[in-house]
Amino acid sequence: MIYRTLGRTGLKVSLVSYGSGGPSKLGQNTGLSSNDQDTLIHRCINEGINMFDTSEAYGDSESILAHGLKDVPRDDYVIATKCRYLDPSGAMRSAEDIAKSIENSLVRLNVYCVDVFQFHVFNSRHYFDVVDQQYPVLKRFQEQGKIRFIGFSEQFKVEHDHKGVVLALETHPELWDVIQLKYGILNQTAADKALRLAVEHNVGIVNMAAVRIKLVNPKLLREQVAEWKQQGLISQDAVPDDAPLDWLIHDGVDSVISAGYKFAADHPDISTVLTGTSSVHHL
Repeated sequence: MIYRTLGRTGLKVSLVSYGSGGPSKLGQNTGLSSNDQDTLIHRCINEGINMFDTSEAYGDSESILAHGLKDVPRDDYVIATKCRYLDPSGAMRSAEDIAKSIENSLVRLNVYCVDVFQFHVFNSRHYFDVVDQQYPVLKRFQEQGKIRFIGFSEQFKVEHDHKGVVLALETHPELWDVIQLKYGILNQTAADKALRLAVEHNVGIVNMAAVRIKLVNPKLLREQVAEWKQQGLISQDAVPDDAPLDWLIHDGVDSVISAGYKFAADHPDISTVLTGTSSVHHL
């Protein structure tokens, strides 16, 4: 396993980290038994993976991780979890509700302190409200020794241009130790500004969802490339219409998916790349 430093946190994290969200949610959506979930987590550890990302929004993932890691020395792994800053109605959650969310996560994870606590699916529209109303709660928990580092994951589906990341790192770079963003072979826009700002301020970069949906679905990939050609975003002869990325399969790259992961990890400023699966073989 290759290890990189998670920005100014100083944490040494595996280049591959395990995400307990996504379609599988640590096997919750694929019928894994508790024993199989433990086996998957243990295999992560045995393969050198030392960072686990989770959230209150991922079903029972926090509790499942706690069970699978219960016999692993606490210093041997990094836990990052998240809470949503909006309630189900779309209103800002109160400071009291955020505090309760943090406490509940600590209980479910069975830890006194979480390594990284993040605001989940963060976008620019609510940035200043979060900083004014909710960030002080995380800071208080940090001062109490219950949170080591603070960050957020972007809402990529809403902000493909990483507007929230750029706003945060241009406005208050000192507040954010870690960010989660998407930097993938089909969407490299993070390199325009977001990654440069993170590097400038020594913010740890977690690459999320680098291989998801279109890269793993040949039909959707063909349709996406055809759309880009029609819009003039790429030339008609840039790549083939059929199997447009198969030219990447060579020299140890055995699939388009493999190429996607290699691309996601190749950028030297990416600290770690999240992957989620319920299959030990796939892992």
